[in-house]
Amino acid sequence: MHDHAHGATGVRGQANHRLLAISLSLTSVVMVVQIVGAVLTGSLALLADAAHMFTDASALVVALIASLVAARPANERNTYGYQRAEVFGALINAVILIALCVWIAVEAVQRLLSPGEVEVAGGLMIVVAVIGLVANAISMWLLSAAQRTSINVRGAYIEVLGDLIGSAVVIVAAIVIVITGWMPADAVASLLIAVMIVPRAISLLREVFAVLAERAPDGTDVAKIRDHILSADGVADVHDVHVWQLTRGAPVFTAHVVVDPEVLSDGRSAALLSSLQSCLAEHFDVEHSTFQFEPAGHREHDAH
Repeated sequence: MHDHAHGATGVRGQANHRLLAISLSLTSVVMVVQIVGAVLTGSLALLADAAHMFTDASALVVALIASLVAARPANERNTYGYQRAEVFGALINAVILIALCVWIAVEAVQRLLSPGEVEVAGGLMIVVAVIGLVANAISMWLLSAAQRTSINVRGAYIEVLGDLIGSAVVIVAAIVIVITGWMPADAVASLLIAVMIVPRAISLLREVFAVLAERAPDGTDVAKIRDHILSADGVADVHDVHVWQLTRGAPVFTAHVVVDPEVLSDGRSAALLSSLQSCLAEHFDVEHSTFQFEPAGHREHDAH
């Protein structure tokens, strides 16, 4: 017997959408200002900070686009719908981030080895970095209340905090340049910001590969799920247990459940199915589950 339970996943939730959209707008505008400022001042640190903001902006854009794409209904060619759109978007995002970090690191090392080749306009660099700092502070203020109740907003809040730290690093480097004239401060700041980006990009790649490899989601205890199923009245055994996720926050569960003959003969299979699905949804946040009920002795005849 098969059945399914569906629910809204975190990334597609509509709560706090307006706050996230405002934060995205601020981040995008400041990112463009920093890119222009990097060109005008010759600052690699500003460009690195713009790349740092790109990580946040692109993550929000991917989430918003995925929420629209994932809403498309399933069909005979895409039986699970389009929820994997977010995963492929995240993969592209991670690759771009790693490429940017490598380029920034190479450019920074070259500037450190040849410190006199590039002159950085420290005064204008301070102005642009302060604009970024203020914008990030405003974004954090907007998200501060909602982040206490929403894990998605909490994630955006932490990302903006990282941007604020990046802007502070650029300001410090700019002040050093203005006061001392030591141009390598810009390259050092860009390396620090690149170091801040790399772990996030690698973490994103690991999550993408975990989804595509259909590994059990982090924090999902398959053994504990099996024990819960076995503890249900009328269940004799459980096998062929599989847990994976279509995308972040969309786990899928399947299992073959061997039941006592009385469960089938007394017509209690529907009640047992409902009980198992409720157990997975309430205790393990698995809202899409499929169970195949089998009478005792059936497993020895399985083809595999």
